[in-house]
Amino acid sequence: MIQKIDKQSGEAFSLKKGQKLKVISPEAEQVSDMVLFNANDPREKLSSGKTLDFEESILITKGNFLWSNRSQKLMEILEDTNGRNDFLLAPCSPETFEIMYDHKGYHPSCFENLYKNLKKFGIEPDDVPTAFNIFMNVQFDSKGKLSVDPPLNKAGDYILFEAKMDLIIGLTACSAEDSNNGSFKPIHFEIID
Repeated sequence: MIQKIDKQSGEAFSLKKGQKLKVISPEAEQVSDMVLFNANDPREKLSSGKTLDFEESILITKGNFLWSNRSQKLMEILEDTNGRNDFLLAPCSPETFEIMYDHKGYHPSCFENLYKNLKKFGIEPDDVPTAFNIFMNVQFDSKGKLSVDPPLNKAGDYILFEAKMDLIIGLTACSAEDSNNGSFKPIHFEIID
């Protein structure tokens, strides 16, 4: 059954070892931040550094694994119809909008949407790691200068993961203007046995 994450919101849920998670872009140009935790010990969690190290690439897609801070495989990417994801940038937070956008007042953020939904699993804000940013198009020049370009994903694009251990998952429909080419749309997901 396909489940919907409304624009600028999030969800958290469990996934058993061997189950698959399909994250779908029902409309074009929408990013989804994903974080992972070992369901049996949430101190073990997704690690950008370990993943980039062990996969020997900053471009993580089909055929790659997502690794934990304890050097264990959390997920394998089985399919990726878009092929562009980011694992460099942290989830957008209230500070992101203050510092980078000069935004005053409240703004929805992936960080808030992750920790508020993960609270039911006993996961605190400081536990939230750098997210795997599905469909996010981060580019870099020859000097290493980063830019966030419009996502390349089209309506119906998806990425399919297989859990390598029992997991707690946080998933968002990203809230940052630059990440989503200036507009916000939902994200769909499906758990497949």
